[in-house]
Amino acid sequence: MTTTITLTGAGGQIGYALLFRIAAGDLLGPEERVRLRLLEIPQGLGAAEGAALELQDGAFGLLEHVEVTDDPAVGFDGADLALLVGARPRGPGMERGDLLTANAGIFGPQGAAIAAHASPDVRVTVVGNPANTNALIAAASADGVPAERFTALTRLDENRARAQLAQTLAAPVDTVRRVPIWGNHSATQFPDVSHATVGGAPVADALEAIVGDVPAWLDETFIPRVAKRGAEIIQVRGSSSVASAANATIEHVRDWVRGTDDWTSAGVVSHGEYGVPEGLISSFPVRSIDGEWQIVEGLEVSDWARARIDASVAELVEEREAVRALGML
Repeated sequence: MTTTITLTGAGGQIGYALLFRIAAGDLLGPEERVRLRLLEIPQGLGAAEGAALELQDGAFGLLEHVEVTDDPAVGFDGADLALLVGARPRGPGMERGDLLTANAGIFGPQGAAIAAHASPDVRVTVVGNPANTNALIAAASADGVPAERFTALTRLDENRARAQLAQTLAAPVDTVRRVPIWGNHSATQFPDVSHATVGGAPVADALEAIVGDVPAWLDETFIPRVAKRGAEIIQVRGSSSVASAANATIEHVRDWVRGTDDWTSAGVVSHGEYGVPEGLISSFPVRSIDGEWQIVEGLEVSDWARARIDASVAELVEEREAVRALGML
């Protein structure tokens, strides 16, 4: 069987980091052959074509074909999976509204092209920021495609949260589980440790023994560190997260396709769960069952957590209204 995967922004750094892992089978496994379509803007075609040459030189046994194009109709033709990585970054002097306007002009046409040309059961993952609202724009523009097929990446934020807990607790990161991200992929996001476990035991108990005042540590250290990790990497590295973002994208899509055995995080369309307004694409604790993300319902949410979730959701509502004013919704 062969899966057609469309990658936008394929000439960029995250796209470059993704391509070779996909071709090596990290996304869909060692038995699934893949066909890649690399969609770029005209200025990025050279970089994408160079990556295609390197993919050829890699002699990946699972890679059937690579096509490079700047035409969305060609790029999304028959796509089973669409990874929307390319987005307009915020430039000097740009307000968030300017950023939303610029990206509406990218993700609206892409959503329309997905509806017109992609596979009927296409799954779309938006990586390019502002990811939640870009996913909302693409979904609104994809007439006839269920909104549930559009997701925003918040797995990177979850991975950052789990890694910070593991470091604090001196525990292997794979023993830290159930640390969902709520709300927007922005500084208002809420990494929630209320139900987290380490080695099967409550994280809260382990934290108390190490940090003492757990609420103060969460407020003053943990939550700000997770929310600002991207900025920290830019300051230290001189450029934004690349390999970690690509890794989180791989994990998100792989879990969506192959299923999960526990909670993870994804930006998915709300149907009113936990008081999040219907239609927003917000991050929730989720499971993937039979190829569909399902929000984990019935979790107890404290007043403290509720306030943080509400603040992040309020930002999503503001972004939605800004996009609606542009006539994109």
